[in-house]
Amino acid sequence: MDKLSATTVFESLSSGVRLDIFRLLVRAGPQGLVAGEIATTLAVPPTNLSFHLKALTHARLLSGVQEGRFQRYHANLVLMQELVAYLTAECCAGQPQHCPEICQPVACP
Repeated sequence: MDKLSATTVFESLSSGVRLDIFRLLVRAGPQGLVAGEIATTLAVPPTNLSFHLKALTHARLLSGVQEGRFQRYHANLVLMQELVAYLTAECCAGQPQHCPEICQPVACP
């Protein structure tokens, strides 16, 4: 990941609604959620949700797959991991053995 990609991701997640959408889709895992489920769960009006889903998709944080009349969205977990790796790549001046409790990847619960 480069600096431009990282700033694009951060700009997209700077909205509280978009951050909530992304975190919800991370929790949903590979199954993802259809737009209606996202709107209902987060109590976001469909027109407002559409705007946010478009922004997240443009930043490559989400992907959408057409399922009949519905659009199913999935979080781009690979991009999320790339962002974390980008942020921690130079942890402890590139010598993670100096601060192992900080530089180690966080395990998923």
